[in-house]
Parts: sequence; structure tokens; C-alpha cells
Amino acid sequence: MLNKLRALATGLNEFYQAPYRASFAKAQQQEDDFFLMLVASEALGIPNPASYYTLELLPLVYEDFHAWHTRMGMDRSPLENFQCC
Repeated sequence: MLNKLRALATGLNEFYQAPYRASFAKAQQQEDDFFLMLVASEALGIPNPASYYTLELLPLVYEDFHAWHTRMGMDRSPLENFQCC
């Protein structure tokens, strides 16, 4: 009986969450893109008042930089000293 209730709860949970997965994924991607732009803004030539704190995050975001700049519509890396493609 307990297993049937858990299965029902899992099914209902899936039923109510499934329509919103795409919108949650899109919102997460937009948030990640904004964070990457904020971290790399000083290198892109945009003044960043928090650059002292975000400078140490640059090595961590360089792995995702190629995917970011292609999503933003830039066919080549906008950074002069960082060529990823």
C-alpha cells in the first residue's frame, strides 16, 4: 500500500512539473549567460564594479566561454588574448 502511494505521489509530481521543465531550463541558461557576461565583462571592455571579486572566477568560466559567445551570436571570441575557436 505504501509503495502504491509513493508511486502515485511520484506520478502526480511528474505530471505537474513536466510542462515547466523547458521554461526552467531556459531561465537557468539565461541566468548562466548573464553570470558569464558579468564575470568576463572586464575582459570584454565593459566596466565592472565587482571585477575585483569576479577576476578569480575567470579560469572557471573559460571552459564555457565558447558555448556562450556562439549563443550570443558572435562567431569568433570577442577577447583578443583568448582564442577558443
